Amino acid sequence: MSSHQSDICMMLEGTYPYVRGGVSSWVHQLIQGMPHLRFYLVFIGGTRDAFGDPYYELPSNVVGIETHYIMEPEASMRPSVRKVKHETISQWYGVLAHFFDSNEPLSEKDLDFVLADLAKTNGFSRKDFLFSEQSWQVLIQLYDEYASNQSFIDFFWTFRNIYSPLFKLVEIAREIPATRVVHSISTGFAGFLGALTKHHQKIPYLLSEHGIYTKERKIDLSQAEWIKERHNPLDNSMHRSNEQTRLMWITFFEQLGQTSYASAERITALYEGNRLRQVKDGAPAERTLVIVNGIKLSRFNDAYKLRPNTPPKIAALVGRVVPIKDIKTFIRAIAVCCSEDPEIQGWIVGPTEEDKEYFHECEMLVKSLNMENNIQFLGMCNVVEIFPQIGVSVLSSISEAQPLVLLEAMACGIPCIATNVGASAEIIHGMTEEDRELGSCGWITDIASPDKIADAVKQTFHPNTAWEKLGDNGRARVIKYYQEETMFEQFGAQYKELISWQG
Repeated sequence: MSSHQSDICMMLEGTYPYVRGGVSSWVHQLIQGMPHLRFYLVFIGGTRDAFGDPYYELPSNVVGIETHYIMEPEASMRPSVRKVKHETISQWYGVLAHFFDSNEPLSEKDLDFVLADLAKTNGFSRKDFLFSEQSWQVLIQLYDEYASNQSFIDFFWTFRNIYSPLFKLVEIAREIPATRVVHSISTGFAGFLGALTKHHQKIPYLLSEHGIYTKERKIDLSQAEWIKERHNPLDNSMHRSNEQTRLMWITFFEQLGQTSYASAERITALYEGNRLRQVKDGAPAERTLVIVNGIKLSRFNDAYKLRPNTPPKIAALVGRVVPIKDIKTFIRAIAVCCSEDPEIQGWIVGPTEEDKEYFHECEMLVKSLNMENNIQFLGMCNVVEIFPQIGVSVLSSISEAQPLVLLEAMACGIPCIATNVGASAEIIHGMTEEDRELGSCGWITDIASPDKIADAVKQTFHPNTAWEKLGDNGRARVIKYYQEETMFEQFGAQYKELISWQG
């Protein structure tokens, strides 16, 4: 083996191998599809209690994995007098200013400083960050410049919570074994770690996004219950403080994205809409490209043969029971359907343990609508066995990239209904004129619209609907455009080119 422990070091935030879902399936698929390459995995999570044991058995070409929880509280540190050099604190302030005003990415000089000095006893340690007078003065200056209308106490704790993980990320980046290419599967913490690793090892950096990380974090922050109104909600000053807390987090994630984009030699998206969003968010257009997901068609051939001649009156949502999948809208849609046709069934197929509180809310909604006889939570199942039993696959998500579940249903010849998110419309109706000539394989609906989804479900089961033809249109689209061999070829070409830069 060469001095490089791996060919590809893959940065994974909150996903493979500890979380099931489309991104994790894709990572596992990609690694298995590149048996000639050695992969080293770096998993980043928030806190340990949010993750259990791995869900995936790692392929044999994974040569190592390390797992880090960057939001865990550090061992208690006793405050002590700290003194930081003027030049060091000035550079630290310059880095933070980029995070508070995220229009420009961190510069090469900023990254040099971060890697050389951050989290080092003789540089700018976490103790210096927490306890030095100079660090306190920086915090005061940033408060005066960017957040003077916010509660200082809220600002103080938000500031500490946001920037403490940077020290951990720098320590991780310095210790990653030598590799030829770093490949991050998102921006965010993983993308920033990719930028640090690229800068530290002087190697090429490939960045791939399924969803747009910054957009998804904005959705999360808009719904975050930990940013609460702790006083009278009519108190405008407190409302502004809460909005400032959200804004601090948003600009932080925007800067992680900016620096990730600026550092990457190649930036891939799953469809053109997301590529354009990446460019809008700061990605250099000439470095971006679209590589669509692909599936292993042979896996679904038997399921296609088992498809019945007429549609079973079963609509299935295959996905994790989490808010972003908007399971509640699906439940309400089935209730609307059943008010006209009580034979219609709704199946929810996917893991329920990721957000137990949300799962409980969904169960309560089913009960409140008296739908216990029509809606079932089946948990994790083999989709190859599920699809031949259903009449339509439904995706009610409020955010997606290029949903694999639609491609899987289409490969089985099952029509689909999806909200107008991500690449759903081009998957169902076609992405080009040539693709659209294959015909539609289902319906696109508005987000959070139970009535529209119910109308599409009822249309699926209408006697005049050419159900088999819809399903065959989808299968033809998968065969022509969405097979995994094409995806492997395209990513293989990217890896080959970037590795060749190493000599």
